[in-house]
Parts: sequence; structure tokens; C-alpha cells
Amino acid sequence: MHKQSTISAFTGITALTDKICASARLRDSVARLPRPLVFTNGVFDVLHRGHVLYLAQARALGASLLVALNTDASARRLGKGPGRPLNNEADRAFVMAALVSTSLVTWFDEDTPLELITHIKPDILVKGGDYDMRKLAETQVVQAYGGRALALPFVDGYSTSALVRKIRQG
Repeated sequence: MHKQSTISAFTGITALTDKICASARLRDSVARLPRPLVFTNGVFDVLHRGHVLYLAQARALGASLLVALNTDASARRLGKGPGRPLNNEADRAFVMAALVSTSLVTWFDEDTPLELITHIKPDILVKGGDYDMRKLAETQVVQAYGGRALALPFVDGYSTSALVRKIRQG
């Protein structure tokens, strides 16, 4: 019995790592996903309830959800605060891949995922409600090829930055 549970656990880990995709094989991996493809991005440094709800809502808009994470260097350029991100990009990708709502996880090193979006052409671009979609260059790109771009309602009371401040203050 112990051997069977070990095999099952190993298979589960393999399935998680299969959801993490380096840019070199991204096009092929995206081509295998069912459409419509929903795309979102962010740092997702310390995953919390607001993130999980947001990602579940994003996935409900389509058949697949691709989450693009800021690399550590890209996240640092966002000015989230000293020592951020707390979790490195590989760890953040692994946690993101463990979510049932996530179909595929990748990274981008630029300040915005504009190049990535242009490359993969998702059907739906989703951001949190704290973004003005009309001001994002990504919105114009997605709409130009017939896709949709929308902001999901922001989940009040949940913020990684606030959580980090709380932890650091004791």
C-alpha cells in the first residue's frame, strides 16, 4: 500500500511540473490547450484568498487559463518593496501550477507581458479590478485581433503588500 501511495504522489508532482512551461516550448504547449484561452499575469508572490478567487473567476471565463508570472528581476522593477519577491520565480510557478484553475504557467522578464500576449494571442485578457483596461497597451493588442480584455472585481481586504507589512511589523 505504501508503494502505491508513493507512486501516486510522484505522479501528482510530475503533473504539476508539466504545467510549468519555459518560453522555448510555450507556443507548442499553448496550442494543445482547449480554447477559449484566458490569460492573466502578475507577481503572485504570497498567494492569498484574493488571488485564488480571482484565478478561479478568470478560469471560468474560458476553457484554459495561462498565468504569466513576472520573473524575479521584473518583479523587483515593479517596486513592491525591499526584499520582494519573497518567493523566487520557480517557487511561485510551482505554487501556481498546483491550483486547479491554472492550466499552464510561464514567466516574462519584461515590465509588461505585451510581447508574450502578442506571441500567444489569448482569446481573453483578464486583470484585477484595480487596473483601468483602457490604459493598458495589452488591451489594444488583444482587441486588435478580436480578443476581449476585461477587469475582474477587486477582492477587498486581500493584498500581498499589506500581508508582508503585517508580518514584518510583528
